[in-house]
Amino acid sequence: MLPSDEPMDVFLDGGRVADIAPHGALAARGEVLDADGGWLVPGLWDHHVHVVQWALVGTRVALGEAVTAAGAAAMLGASPISEGRRVGTGFRDALWPDAPSLAVIDAATGDVPAYMINADVHSVWLNSAALRREGFDAVDGVLREEDAFEISRRLNAVAPEVGDARVDVIAREAAARGVVGIVDLDMAWNHDAWVRRVARGFEALRVRYGIYPEHLDRAIAAGLRSGDVVPGDMSGLVRTGALKVITDGSLGTRTAACSHAYPDGGHGLLTVGARELVDLMTRATAAGLECAIHAIGDVANSVALDAFALTGAAGTIEHAQLVAHRDIPRFARLGVGASVQPAHALDDRDLTDTVWAAQTAQPYPLRALSDAGANLLFGSDAPVSPLDPWAAMSAAVFRTRDGREPWQPHESIAIATALAASTAGGSTDGARIEPGAVADLAVCASDPLTADEAGLRGMTVVATLLEGRLTHVS
Repeated sequence: MLPSDEPMDVFLDGGRVADIAPHGALAARGEVLDADGGWLVPGLWDHHVHVVQWALVGTRVALGEAVTAAGAAAMLGASPISEGRRVGTGFRDALWPDAPSLAVIDAATGDVPAYMINADVHSVWLNSAALRREGFDAVDGVLREEDAFEISRRLNAVAPEVGDARVDVIAREAAARGVVGIVDLDMAWNHDAWVRRVARGFEALRVRYGIYPEHLDRAIAAGLRSGDVVPGDMSGLVRTGALKVITDGSLGTRTAACSHAYPDGGHGLLTVGARELVDLMTRATAAGLECAIHAIGDVANSVALDAFALTGAAGTIEHAQLVAHRDIPRFARLGVGASVQPAHALDDRDLTDTVWAAQTAQPYPLRALSDAGANLLFGSDAPVSPLDPWAAMSAAVFRTRDGREPWQPHESIAIATALAASTAGGSTDGARIEPGAVADLAVCASDPLTADEAGLRGMTVVATLLEGRLTHVS
């Protein structure tokens, strides 16, 4: 942050901060951006985005307001047909009084293939016509985990020119919220997609893209290493990221691997076993790739931390939504980043208090992880929650929205910590505004460090700069 609350002039040169001085102390030169008393902060990052799936949300039927299975099916059935099908997204069925079924969705949608993607993306509810088209079978019409991911991959496989145009839109929208970088964890071979986008002139954001286990051999054969710039990107904005491994399910689909049973008696599941995870992480590490391990339940987090300890891999645990108390200090000891999505705590508060009521591990342990020295890295998991770092910060600090009482307020963190967690380096190594630093910056209309819940969530971003180049100005 800037060293003073008094008005300051910040001089940029060659994409970096060249000097900082009291307002008027040095003569202005070159192009001038008058921030008019705004507050300068480091540019923001979203450390977990599914880029194409988020880009396509605007083309799909929003089902987040549905409170019953019948209601959700009726909403989709009343929507227009697009490309011979209907696609809805964002439903949350865990607390519905009625269960999804083929009879309900077939009655509402008829013979037109219909797809309803759960907000957590770990399950998809299809009608009979869609099941026939895709070659799947499900008694209740619901596909879960890998089968659901396969459906999402197929639905996301739009023509490159269509998908890239939508990606450009969300990139501009992100820049308007002060975002300078994202981690793209689309479940696809992302390398070629980003090479193509760079060739088309993409330059709105920094990007680090993930690699999934089914593509690990291909990545190793291509010599991809974390931090490498993609071919043709002279700006160095788009780089290879980490191996992404999904080791368990989700809370919303009730498949996250937990030590205590869910109300239905199940414990969730590990979709990648401990031995396989160690093998994958060993191979990735030997090839120069970091690791980003999806772990939501406390069992999955324990297994992931064990794998980091055994392999010496560098990287993050993605989500860390339920963590055993004994495991919380291990993040810092092992140097494993906690890539978390604070908005999920508010999305899931009622679900956590019911479906996870029997769990003894700590749900959404932001303060506990921070106090233990873990590096917090904030994200949205868009489309699971919108790509908006201010909403994430507000959720982390105030643990509430819409006037409800704060949920588990003992896990709230300071605004300064939340802001650092929303930058490239994370909470323990957040970006700083100082001479020599890269000029990835955002100008806010008011001081985020003194904002209330509504003010932080709705923060106005006046301008965003990427290496000193304006990507947004209001």
